Amino acid sequence: MTAAPRGLFVGRFQPFHRGHLEVLRRIRAKRPRSPIVLGIGSAQESYTWQNPFTAGERFEMIEAAVAEARMPGILPVPIPDIQRHALWVRYLEGLLPPVRWVYTNNPLTRSLFEEAGYAVESTGLLQRATWIGEGIRASLARGDPVADRVPPAVASWLARHGGPARLRLLAPPALETRRSPDA
Repeated sequence: MTAAPRGLFVGRFQPFHRGHLEVLRRIRAKRPRSPIVLGIGSAQESYTWQNPFTAGERFEMIEAAVAEARMPGILPVPIPDIQRHALWVRYLEGLLPPVRWVYTNNPLTRSLFEEAGYAVESTGLLQRATWIGEGIRASLARGDPVADRVPPAVASWLARHGGPARLRLLAPPALETRRSPDA
């Protein structure tokens, strides 16, 4: 029996938010039987403002969110950076199971995979002003609520594992980390 062809969606997922989940829902609606490899990018990075969570922590957030959404067939895989764009697709081919489709909005990712012969589809930017990692990290650092921007399972994970405290520690000096008066 041949397995259904897989798709690949790469992101840093810092943290995994509702926009990421909505992209997965749209991919699943288009290809209900195709597994999705969720590439956890910059997997070697952690404890920085741009990449505060480890690959393992992001894996746990993703696992909890897709289970809560009852979305089977999502395979999170850590992808460390290699800093060599010309070799990146070949590197992923050696690291990941075979994929037929790649889902991205990143022009460089699109170009690299198209040059390698892959079918590349746009994921669309959904509620970008609300569902953006940088803004969610800033809200967490300030102690503002993020329940409308991350899946409930991710909000619970962040609360249980000290996400806001870590982000306050890592916040850039220019970021006001006091709670907003209107929050």
